[in-house]
Amino acid sequence: MTPTSTATHLSYRAGGGGAVTRRAALLVIGVLAIQLAFVTSYLGAFHRPEPHRVDLAVVAPEQTRGELVRNLDDLSGEPLDAHPVQDEAEAVHRIRHRETDAALVVDPRGTRDRLLVAGGAGASLAQAVEQVVRQVERAERRSLATTDVAPASSGDSRALSAFYLVIGWCVGGYLCAAALAISAGARPATPRRATVRLGVLALYAALSGLGGAIIAGPVLDALPGSLFALWGLGALVVFAVGAATLALQGLLGVVGIGVAILLVVVLGNPSAGGAYPYPLLPDFWRTIGPALPPGAGVWTARSIAYFQGNAVTGPLLVLAAWAAAGTLLTLLSSALRGRTHQSPELVPRAPDHPYG
Repeated sequence: MTPTSTATHLSYRAGGGGAVTRRAALLVIGVLAIQLAFVTSYLGAFHRPEPHRVDLAVVAPEQTRGELVRNLDDLSGEPLDAHPVQDEAEAVHRIRHRETDAALVVDPRGTRDRLLVAGGAGASLAQAVEQVVRQVERAERRSLATTDVAPASSGDSRALSAFYLVIGWCVGGYLCAAALAISAGARPATPRRATVRLGVLALYAALSGLGGAIIAGPVLDALPGSLFALWGLGALVVFAVGAATLALQGLLGVVGIGVAILLVVVLGNPSAGGAYPYPLLPDFWRTIGPALPPGAGVWTARSIAYFQGNAVTGPLLVLAAWAAAGTLLTLLSSALRGRTHQSPELVPRAPDHPYG
């Protein structure tokens, strides 16, 4: 049975004689599809996290450095992407600037080496790298001590606060856009109405960003870093997601809300690098994550909190692109709709009598 025939069957059989319209039945089928996609996406991303080519800087004596790097690169499953650096200071600099995930510092005079990690980038990533490197060290009959050079704050268990904060902002963005659609129709009839909606969304984004930053910072002490930087990030995340949702609603009607949920929640959340940073995710989610608002937001929030705002240009450009594209498409779809469907308030009122 095709989806259309199924919808027709439901519309006349469910609840008895037309209790469910064909449109409602199609929406129910769409909800089921999104639900199954949600389960598939989350389980696919999280059911078996494994490190894949985690960027590892190696500090070792010149005579042994090349062989060590090759051995680490050739590990089964390619968990590490090792490369040499000159000294420990360079390794620490690269970690704090988010240019590498971890660093192995080999002791040339003894058998106790050190692993430098960044817990602020995600506790699961630091633990995964430590597990892999420790196995290598054990096979070489060497010991390993781990040092966290960018630790998460005491109020940020496992460095997950940035993830939950950004997800909250994303939820606010598409719910605000959905509320505007429910109150006055999914597709704004004129560019003026579209502009008003975008203006309301911008105000909401500013308030939402500020509220989230205050809760995460001064209220709960979950995230360190600049309150104003987090506020700006939150406003941009909320507006980017909301504008994209408005654009999808303008193009697709109420179905656009479902597409927005598919992009932001079903695909965006598990690929955001929150619970498991990018090197621990399967190829598909690792690839799409940086291009979606949740991933760009989580990376930036962690950079603000633990890495002095380093390495945020790319993610901020991603968020700006979503915001700009959503704004332009919202205005364009309303302009095109205004040409074909004249707004009721613009239709001239017919005279009461033939001769006025």
